[in-house]
Amino acid sequence: MTDILAIIQARQNSNRLPNKVLTKFNGDFLINIIINRLSGSKFLDKIVIATGSKKLNHKLINFANENNHNIFIGSEIDVLNRFYKCAKKYKAKNILRITADCPFIDYKIVDNLINIYKKLKVDYASNTLKPHFPDGMDAEIFSFEALEIANKFAKKVEQREHVTPYIISSSKFTKANYKLEKNYSNYRITLDDKSDLIRINKIFKNFKNKKNFDFNKILQFIKSNPSFFKVGENFRNSGYNMSNGQKVWLRAKQIIPGGNMILSKRPDMFLPGKWPTYFTKTKNCKVWDLDGKSFYDLSYMGVGTNLLGYSNKAVDQAVLNIVKNGNMSTLNAKEDVILAEKLISLNPWADMVRFARSGGEANAIAIRIARAATGKDNIAVCGYHGWHDWYLSSNIQKQNNLDELLLPELQVNGVPKKLKGTVYPFKYNDFNSLKNIVNRHNIGVIKMEVMRNIVPKGNFLKKIKKLANEKNIVLIFDECTSGFRETDGGLHKKYKIEPDMAIFGKALGNGYAINAIVGKRNIMEAVHSTFISSTFWSERIGTSAAIATLDEMKKFQSWKIVSTRGKKLKYNWNKIFKNNNFKVDVLGLDAIPSFVFKSKNNLIYKTFITQEMLKNKYLATNMMYLSLAHTDKVLSNYLELFNEIIYKLSRKIMTKNIDEILDGEPSYSTFTRLN
Repeated sequence: MTDILAIIQARQNSNRLPNKVLTKFNGDFLINIIINRLSGSKFLDKIVIATGSKKLNHKLINFANENNHNIFIGSEIDVLNRFYKCAKKYKAKNILRITADCPFIDYKIVDNLINIYKKLKVDYASNTLKPHFPDGMDAEIFSFEALEIANKFAKKVEQREHVTPYIISSSKFTKANYKLEKNYSNYRITLDDKSDLIRINKIFKNFKNKKNFDFNKILQFIKSNPSFFKVGENFRNSGYNMSNGQKVWLRAKQIIPGGNMILSKRPDMFLPGKWPTYFTKTKNCKVWDLDGKSFYDLSYMGVGTNLLGYSNKAVDQAVLNIVKNGNMSTLNAKEDVILAEKLISLNPWADMVRFARSGGEANAIAIRIARAATGKDNIAVCGYHGWHDWYLSSNIQKQNNLDELLLPELQVNGVPKKLKGTVYPFKYNDFNSLKNIVNRHNIGVIKMEVMRNIVPKGNFLKKIKKLANEKNIVLIFDECTSGFRETDGGLHKKYKIEPDMAIFGKALGNGYAINAIVGKRNIMEAVHSTFISSTFWSERIGTSAAIATLDEMKKFQSWKIVSTRGKKLKYNWNKIFKNNNFKVDVLGLDAIPSFVFKSKNNLIYKTFITQEMLKNKYLATNMMYLSLAHTDKVLSNYLELFNEIIYKLSRKIMTKNIDEILDGEPSYSTFTRLN
């Protein structure tokens, strides 16, 4: 029989900081440091590492065996059951629970806690019921009987994942709390993510090569550097207190490469550890998350797909009618013809239309048709055109070719090397660079966005059109993003430039998957000399949604409304930034305005805005896809709050270290478009 068994909860596949238990500090591994610091206890009979059964933990298991540490392997997800089986194996009467993110756990604190537990004869004692210790000095002790009851009756996921919540919340058990005379719970010395590494290393560096310095000395040191270690109570026990959306995201990253299907929706792009991440329903410009909280979406609006607003009644009804009567059959859908006729009427220069469901494949279709029409392989590109091989092949020739068009230092593993030298990027408003490419590389296609962040200068678009005509080059405008934002069709109508082909997506179906390639007959008919076909391009939800969307756009003249509101928003942003002495570039189409701080701290400032907006139930960043649902009242309320936040940011910059203005980590900038 073991009177007190210390179980260290550890795993290799930590979501926020993988492999942290085998991170080295002062020449030793974290798990060794924790065991060494616990070994001074006069009460602990045995120390065991309890880990999960996944393959990722094998390195830890092998390490423990090689270093003669006791190791127990149990359920990966049901940690409560892992503890129960471990305690049962070692016939433990009492269990001390320590997590492997506590590098400074002090055996004296452990012994004091055990004394309280034994003296009061309770079922459970900890220093976290009403925390006074810094985050990272956490310890819990409980009886085997309490653990056995919890293992039998705990049903909720979080109760089984975090071991003791059932014991803590149940009236069946007696409990005691160990606290200090003063409250230091808003100090953080735990190891949970990359930002914690800096704090942990700072402490180890202060004590040089020592490993067993006690808590009082640590406390003296962090009190002498309060701003560095103080993070706020809302950051404590982030794993247990995180939202349902964040919990699902952690699960997603284990089973979905990258976590989701589109980079633009990854939570770390907005607010790491805090972003709601998942939704249950939408309406107008509001989104509800997994916890039932509602937010005003003043950011991406479905990555630009909902120009009419979320869950538009007319569009949804058209889709419901299709669902009721059937979406797919052996026969074709008449809606293809109706939608094609509508798009040709909006683009009189065009004669024919093909449909797809995503922007990337629509771009690939257009390139295939254009190459077939010209008989030439080489393409000149400007802007972002999706993930397909033809486009990413530009980075085979030179790894940073697309840096100013897409992702800096984009990796293109998997793209055939034989495509090298077929795609050549040119900079927006740099006509000479395009002209040089055309003269040197037998270009058959020019593929570009009409405009994104900066306006065309020096007759840039007209020069490109003239060059394409002279050299018999197919000119394709990618209007997936810009379409229907400022005209009743493509942005090219605003600049009076007619392409040979154009691609429309995003706003076309108001949230339903539909993309269209429109073009001149002599080019589009080249489809007969190649093979382009896919089953789900023939479903009719997308085309029906697009027909209804175009009707709604025409009814409200939506392009005029959103561009007018965007122009006003840009004006107000500039005014607010100027009043608070920020140097900022306000960019983009009027219907898709954005801003960038002219500062090396741009990401921190942007994240602060998102952080503070979220506290007030707004999804907001430095970019906004405007919609009809963004009424004058909605935008007025947003701007009032935005003004307060920018003022608050300016005050904080003046009075605080820049690293202290965020509650967590800054957002990641991995999707940069400069043109």
